[in-house]
Amino acid sequence: MAESEPMCPERLLMEHVTSRWGTLALIALLDRPHRFSELRREIGQVSEKMLTQTLRTLERDGLVHRDAKPVIPPRVDYSLTDLGREAAEQVRDLARWTERRLTAVERAREAYDATRTVPAAVRTGVPGVTA
Repeated sequence: MAESEPMCPERLLMEHVTSRWGTLALIALLDRPHRFSELRREIGQVSEKMLTQTLRTLERDGLVHRDAKPVIPPRVDYSLTDLGREAAEQVRDLARWTERRLTAVERAREAYDATRTVPAAVRTGVPGVTA
């Protein structure tokens, strides 16, 4: 796809739901609504700017509800919509699968790498060493 071509709507939504911070935000919100700072702490290692951007995107997609209460200091709670809960459950299932199957994936990677790794002596051209 060329840079100037718009992304198809399904692919764009998939990107939002499966992005690094989108996935973690959706899973965290499955348990209960969170204030912004609570959500940021639970996710960990996400900048304020990135989490804000992610939540706005998910809100625009109809997955997250932002409830701003007119109090001082301001209080904003984030929760999942019905659509968001459905997406979050799917993403959580994928995350659980990755946890269960990580060892098998790591073994597959090692086997793949072993068949394609050329010894350093061959790469550097040490005389008398062949692959």
